[in-house]
Amino acid sequence: VTIAEIARKNNIKELFLPVSNSEQAQLIDNVDIIATSNLRELFLFLKGEIPHPSPVIAYKHKHDVNISSTDLDNIYGQEQAKRALIIAAAGHHNILFDGPPGAGKTMLAKALVSLLPKLSNEEIIAVTKLHSLAGEADDSVITHRPFRSPHHTASYISLVGGGRVPQPGEISLAHHGVLFLDELPEYPRTSLESLRQPLEDRIVHISRANQRLSFPASFMLVATKNPCPCGFAGDPTRECTCSAHQIMLYQKRVSGPLLDRIDMIVHVARVDHEKLLDQGHKTSSTEDAARAVREARLVQAKRYGLSTKTNATLSNQDIKQHLRIDPRAKELINVAADRLQLSARAYFKVIKVAQTIADIESSPEITSAHISEALQYRMKL
Repeated sequence: VTIAEIARKNNIKELFLPVSNSEQAQLIDNVDIIATSNLRELFLFLKGEIPHPSPVIAYKHKHDVNISSTDLDNIYGQEQAKRALIIAAAGHHNILFDGPPGAGKTMLAKALVSLLPKLSNEEIIAVTKLHSLAGEADDSVITHRPFRSPHHTASYISLVGGGRVPQPGEISLAHHGVLFLDELPEYPRTSLESLRQPLEDRIVHISRANQRLSFPASFMLVATKNPCPCGFAGDPTRECTCSAHQIMLYQKRVSGPLLDRIDMIVHVARVDHEKLLDQGHKTSSTEDAARAVREARLVQAKRYGLSTKTNATLSNQDIKQHLRIDPRAKELINVAADRLQLSARAYFKVIKVAQTIADIESSPEITSAHISEALQYRMKL
C-alpha cells in the first residue's frame, strides 16, 4: 500500500508488484497495478513476448480473531449501560464500565464494535498499512474496525510499540477501532500512563537512540474494572472482603489524570436473575442502535464538514465555534463543574458527550437535559 501511495504522489500510472502484494495495492486509486509471479514473467511482458502478466487477484477480507460476535441483542438488563454504549459509539467517546464480576461489563465492551460505522476507504488503507507493518495483515486487506484486547501481562513495547526494528503496538493496531482493556487496574502503571498522550493527541511517539517515530493511534478506549480487589464493594447481595485500605490502594492503580481522559464512566450492577430469561426486558436491537449511531455520525460530519471528525475529537476552540448551548444548560454545567470540582478537560468532555446525546435525539442545541445525562457519566469512582 505504501509503495502504491508513493507511486500515485509521483504521478506514476503503472506499478509492477508481486502477486502476493498486489491485493493491498489495489486500494490506491489512479495507479494501475500489474501483478507478476516472477522477474522472468515481467521481463517477457516488457519485451512484448507475452500479452499480460498474472491477473491481479481481488483482495480478500482478513478475519480478525479478536472480534467477538457479542451484540446488544444478547445482553439483558443494563439499560443505562447500553444507552451509554450507544452514546460512546455515536461520538467516539472513551468509556469505562465499573462494577462487580458477572455484571456483563465484558459483554458490553465487546458489543461496541457491532455499533460502529463501517470503515471508509481512507480508513481501510490506514488500518491495513499499520497491520501490514506489524506483520499481521498476511497480504490481506482489513475492511473491519479493529478490536484489540491485549492481556494485562502484555509488555510495554507490545502495547505502545517499538522494539529493535520499531513496529506499531496494540495502541496503533487499534487505530480507527477499539482498544479493550479488561480489568484496568491489573495493567502495570507504566502501561496505563502511556495511554495518556495517545488519548489526547491520537498519535503515539516512540523514541529510540537514533530516531523518533510516530504511529497513528485514533482508537476508542473501552475498559472495565471492579470496584475493589474482591469485586463486591457496594454489592447488596455479596459481602466485600476487602479492607478500606485495600480498596483505596486498588482504586489508586488508575491515576486521576488517566481517568480525566475517559469521557464516560458507567457504574454497572448485576442483573436480577429473574430478568435474565424475561423477554420483556429485551431492548432495541443492535440494528436499531447501529442505525442511531450512523445517523448521529452523519450529523457530526455535516456540522464539521469532515467525515472523520467526531464530537470526542473537538478542540476547545471547535466547541466554541460549532456548538450551540442553551443558556440554562450553560448555567447547569457551570454550577455542576464547581460542585464536582471538574477539571477544564472534564468540563469540556461533559459538553462533548452532551452534544452527542443531542445529536442522537436530533436536537439543534444542547439542553439542560443533555447536560444532566452527560454529568451522570462524570461521577467519581
